[in-house]
Parts: sequence; C-alpha cells; structure tokens
Amino acid sequence: MDRIDRRILRDLQADGRMTNVELARRADISAPPCLRRVRALEEAGFIRGYHADIDPQLLGFGVTVFASVGLSSQAETDLRAFERLVQEWPEVRECHMLAGENDFLLRVVAHDWDAYQRFLTTRLTAAPNVSHVKSALAIRSSKELPGVPIEQEIAEPA
Repeated sequence: MDRIDRRILRDLQADGRMTNVELARRADISAPPCLRRVRALEEAGFIRGYHADIDPQLLGFGVTVFASVGLSSQAETDLRAFERLVQEWPEVRECHMLAGENDFLLRVVAHDWDAYQRFLTTRLTAAPNVSHVKSALAIRSSKELPGVPIEQEIAEPA
C-alpha cells in the first residue's frame, strides 16, 4: 500500500462514481495502471463494494433508532444466531457487537415511530435470547461519513 493506493482509496470513498480517468488524474498516474490498482485493491478486499447514498427521508423513512440489545446468553452460538436473525430484518441497517453492558447496537430505520414500535414488539423483543432492548430515537444527524479517514502519507509506527 503506497501513497497512490491511499489516494485512490480516499478519492473513491468520497465519490464511488468517479471515472477512472478522473481518478487517475488525481492520483497523478495514467488510466490503465490506475484501473489495475483499483482492481488489485478490490481483489485484496480494501474495496468491499460501491453503493448509492440514498436520502431516507425522501423514501419515507423518517425515524432512525439506535437499539441497544442485551442477550440472555453470550455463548458464541447464541451470538451468531442473533446476528443471523438480524440479517433477515431489512429495517436494521447496522449491527455491531459490543463489549460492555449491552451485547449489540442496532441502527434501525422506520417510516414512523409506530412502525418502529411494531418492529420492536413483534420482532426484536420477541427474538430468542433477547433479554432487554433500550431504544434511543435519533433527533438529527450532523455528521455521517462512510468508511475511515485515509491520510495520503501514513507515519510509520515507532
């Protein structure tokens, strides 16, 4: 991973629809080697995919809730079973296993508060092994950035 690869990753993370020609120009290389580098970054797993950033409000998803979920058992098979179940719920957009008081943090979108409550009572709290759920309604989002901060020059560890 060199400076050019980091520049390519940073630019694609900011704009995944950028043309290869523009990407190459920004990285200060020609288009064919740029495309080879992008393909190599994809194959190595640095680039996991491309997606459109959709405005949830325009599609009628007016509610975002962060649900902290505690399970009755933290046995690995039970944790994996919960993760598999969450994969089936389209309204759950993110699922993170946590260390600490709660086992998982879910980001859930819903059309309105009533729709979230239906999801909560018919699916989430009804799921096997779920002992408690604490819901936090997001009022507004002031920062939502995808990915990670990518510096062009990364300092070597001391």
